[in-house]
Amino acid sequence: MNTDTTQLSDLAELLMEQAPDGIIFADKTCMTRVWTSAAERIFAFIAGAAVGTNLDIIIPERFRDAHWRGFERAINERATKYTGKGLPTKAVRSDGTQIYVELSFAIILDTKGDAIGALAHARDITERFEKERADRKRLQALEKILDRNS
Repeated sequence: MNTDTTQLSDLAELLMEQAPDGIIFADKTCMTRVWTSAAERIFAFIAGAAVGTNLDIIIPERFRDAHWRGFERAINERATKYTGKGLPTKAVRSDGTQIYVELSFAIILDTKGDAIGALAHARDITERFEKERADRKRLQALEKILDRNS
């Protein structure tokens, strides 16, 4: 391996490990193969516990069927309708706590164009989601007051 390739490989590893968003890669058999330190922080599963398992560890049970249908479709079609878009959804931490995350996806293709798995970038949006929910409740309460006074 030449030095440039080694340096690029080292840089790619550093970028993944120091990225602020959690980076998760699951191969086309749905097994987790990459789980970064930010993913550890967000989901509270250490990489050693997450790598080699399927993604059910972070997917709320009621969403699993839809997730796996979408995963299979995306692998087969080599694309996802969420590429380039953030998808807000619920996820589960290692202690069972449900959190809100924004996920961005990409289907990873090999040099022949075959899907080898799915990449997800995850960002914890629980605090933002709860603040927005509280803001909506306050707005609804104010609207009720205004309606009564009209």
